[in-house]
Amino acid sequence: MTTICQGCLQGFSDSSGAFFRHLRTTTNPACIRYRDYFGNYDQGDFDDFDEYEGPLDEDDIYVDDNDDDDDDDDDDDDDDGDDDNNNNDDDHNNDNDHNDNDYNDYNDNESDNGDHSDEEDADYLEQERSWEPRPRTPPPPPIQTGSPGPSDAASEDEISARREARFLVEGRLHTRTHVTAYPHPRAGARLSAHTGATSNEQYAESFEDGPANIYAPFVSAMDWEFARWAKMRGPGSTAVTELLQIPGLATALGLSYESSQQLNAIIDDNLSSGRPRFTRREVRINREVFEIYYRDIIACVRALFGDPEFAGILVFAPERHYADEDRTVRVYFDMHTGKWWWSTQLALDAIRPGATVIPIIIASDKTQLTLFGSKTAYPVYMTIGNLPKDVRRKPSRRGQILLAYLPSTRLEHVSNKASRRRMLANLYHACLTRVLKPLKHAGINGIKLTSGDGVLRRGHPIFALHVGDYLEQILATGTKQGECPKCPIPRNSIGEYSEHPYELRNLDRVLDALATLDSPNVDYQDYARACKEAGIKPIIRPYWADLPFVNIYQSIVPDVLHQLYQGVIKHLIGWLKNAFGSEELDARCRRLPPNHNIRLFLNGITKLQRVTGKEHSQMCRFLIALIIGLPLPDGMSPARLVRAVRALLDFLYLAQYPAHTSETLNLLKDALRRFHANKAIFVDLGIRLHFKLPKLHSLEHYVLSILLFGTTDNYDTQYSERLHIDFAKEAYRATNCKDELPQMTTWLERREKIQRHAIFIQWRLAQQDRQNSMQGVVVHAPQALMLAPAVRQHNGSCLSRIKIAQTPSVKALKFEQAADAYGAVHLQDALMRFVVQYNNPDLSPAEIRRRAALVYLPFNAFPAFHRLKFILEDAQDLGIMEDTHDTAHARPERRDKRGRLVPGRFDTVLVNENGDGRAIGVDGYRVGRLRLIFKIPSRASDRLFPGLIHPGHLAYVEWYTPFAAPHANHGLHRVTRPRGRTGEKPPSIVELSKIRCSCHLYPNFGSAVPREWSSSTVLDQCDHFWVSPFTDLHMYMSLF
Repeated sequence: MTTICQGCLQGFSDSSGAFFRHLRTTTNPACIRYRDYFGNYDQGDFDDFDEYEGPLDEDDIYVDDNDDDDDDDDDDDDDDGDDDNNNNDDDHNNDNDHNDNDYNDYNDNESDNGDHSDEEDADYLEQERSWEPRPRTPPPPPIQTGSPGPSDAASEDEISARREARFLVEGRLHTRTHVTAYPHPRAGARLSAHTGATSNEQYAESFEDGPANIYAPFVSAMDWEFARWAKMRGPGSTAVTELLQIPGLATALGLSYESSQQLNAIIDDNLSSGRPRFTRREVRINREVFEIYYRDIIACVRALFGDPEFAGILVFAPERHYADEDRTVRVYFDMHTGKWWWSTQLALDAIRPGATVIPIIIASDKTQLTLFGSKTAYPVYMTIGNLPKDVRRKPSRRGQILLAYLPSTRLEHVSNKASRRRMLANLYHACLTRVLKPLKHAGINGIKLTSGDGVLRRGHPIFALHVGDYLEQILATGTKQGECPKCPIPRNSIGEYSEHPYELRNLDRVLDALATLDSPNVDYQDYARACKEAGIKPIIRPYWADLPFVNIYQSIVPDVLHQLYQGVIKHLIGWLKNAFGSEELDARCRRLPPNHNIRLFLNGITKLQRVTGKEHSQMCRFLIALIIGLPLPDGMSPARLVRAVRALLDFLYLAQYPAHTSETLNLLKDALRRFHANKAIFVDLGIRLHFKLPKLHSLEHYVLSILLFGTTDNYDTQYSERLHIDFAKEAYRATNCKDELPQMTTWLERREKIQRHAIFIQWRLAQQDRQNSMQGVVVHAPQALMLAPAVRQHNGSCLSRIKIAQTPSVKALKFEQAADAYGAVHLQDALMRFVVQYNNPDLSPAEIRRRAALVYLPFNAFPAFHRLKFILEDAQDLGIMEDTHDTAHARPERRDKRGRLVPGRFDTVLVNENGDGRAIGVDGYRVGRLRLIFKIPSRASDRLFPGLIHPGHLAYVEWYTPFAAPHANHGLHRVTRPRGRTGEKPPSIVELSKIRCSCHLYPNFGSAVPREWSSSTVLDQCDHFWVSPFTDLHMYMSLF
């Protein structure tokens, strides 16, 4: 296919990149005008170049000196602010609409792809065997001419030095932190020694029945449980009413209501959520009236601060945490460990000592309510930074409150785009000004707050963070699309790397410009000119202008979901597609071995549309495997491209650390530096003309935000977008879809009342149990479910738990069957060596082999298991990282219920070979293929291990070669599978306690993947592999 340049009418081949090289180097004025018009486009969008209709009109050109019409905003089609049309975020339309598919229940610690049913595995096998295009003739290998350059290869000493530095840096996070408390003892202190009634005690006073009826106002446990089911899990109100009207049902269950209306009346009249009700108000903009539903933000603060669920976990004062006794290496995790809280506390103490800072965090995001149509909602959520971040991240913990529904109008009746954008911005700020106005007085003077345990403090609610994607950020800050909302970097400099990033925008200058609106003899043109010079749009009073201690340019924080997964990573995948072509990339996707934490894209990734943030996260776990060994066109070396990809992946994973030190932040900066040092390869290939991408530039601000507010999981939009399901989508489904906002707010209020009453009932039941135990009454609780036995192991400072089913998958597996079906060919020999070594751990390998020949195995069948489950706890040893769940399989080929073949699966695992492996680093570990999980019968164990504790569950493992030194470009360790050669370590029996977790191997595909390989057989067909550190965050922190 040929693309015609409309400037010189010359044709260029699409695949070679000649067209982009022509645009980049041309001096023809007509071609330059053509490039200026379409220079934002990626090489993949060749069809768009046919739309060129001549030079740009002056009205369409970005003019920096005309704020009247706001034409300085880029085309509405480029809503992500990136000057790259091929990589637009699809989650926005022209009026700031967002799409929740970006989130799609994103959760980096869980995977729904590791444990498949037989039917799913059979479906995967059919996809493996489906037709795919024949491979093209691979291009010649890269031609290395001249000196490779100083950055093309690292020496062994440099690689070793990097590993040692990484080991030291990661090791800092495996030590107990040293805490420096805030110097003023009155910060966060209680107002009096007297403790008042707790929240639950106050709530109990509202019921006349007192302690007689625990479930009041419901008459019984059944009455309460049915009500909770109906409001939290049940169908619509009509269906509940029809269910209750079945003759005799309500009487048989002992219910006090016979319809949804009666149940609603009980909830409305008798229950309290502790959270304020919604208020409807009208906002007038340019003689148009819009309605907003919102709550009193001070009452919301009281509700969160006084929630009995949070008593005992709230943080009241800032702290400084250090990784060393000398207090030179700071540690950042929760919000109170950042610099913002400390400096704000100092500023408050200068005015009113004894304050308790209440950091207010809001998140705003427009969302689609219907799959078809244009029904939208614009929720604003709030929480407080006093809550630990793990509480704020989980909707089930009720740490977030729906604060408001902003008007979601698009103002489509306003034909002028600039006027429409200006009206929408003013409407947005006018609404948030009304919602946040109480913070102005309360932030300075404070309010009395009682926590759930009855302790009274003087709290100062201070606006701290505004969480949102790029469009929300430019809307909140009043900056122009395509610019950075935090710093005044020129547009032409966006995408360039600097060791010293720009300072934040000058807030004082912006406030002075905004103040000119109230000055006499100043018209709107003068105001617009002053705002333009200060770097802000002429907004009529931004919501943050009058709030105390607020710097909005600090409050705008990183967004891993949109800036990385749906931004830079999305761009990167498009660039790799252009560099290598979709055919080979997709062929490699189809031949990756399975793993619990890896989703197999058996149809490839290059043709996917509307890719979610979760899917981009899953792609990142194997992205580098798709390009290792692939040659570039024209014999160019792929070294810089591989290093650029590795650098971005390093930044992505480091940015999501649940705890950072000042040293790991240096690693984060170094990863960004390495990407910029190698990114020119995409220009040389003709894939990019520039890197003027605001989302790429935003990565420079990650370090500052972490220093100020703690790690990115304090404020990432992936957590706030999850709230749309509960607070917007489900609420809308409960309405009749007409005049929905009043119904949605009422539905949410009733749910909150049910949730609060459930907490109260749990408290009452716990009180009753304590009273009964004091009186000697035995309360028989329902028998707990039997948990599978767990083997705890402690590798260095990293605690792992292994769980295995109580019932074996095969009750009596014979040695012959183990060899034929599981591939455990040398099981008996390995088991005899294990018996000798277990009884005599100090023997030499030669002596073990000699004595093993004399061992008699007094059994010929044993129970076998097909799956191990791992729970990896806190890779940083700070108690703030969530558990990582992992699974390893060792099961043979079988048939599903439909008679289809289900391939065998024998996963690779990371084994602490001699027991000396540490929590971080590969030293002491070795990769093994898990062939069989079994247990020696108890009677045989008595004879084989006399006087010793029986070894329990065992695994038969085939060893790969030890870890090779990390590769100079992509930093991965290479291993080779066993091939029966002399000198190889023979298969061994290991105790399950030595298996750390599963590990994923990337096949060494070479320049073109052999088409006879498949996902289910590649571990048997490929000889050489690269060990992946990207399966999950726990592995990334440990394997280097």
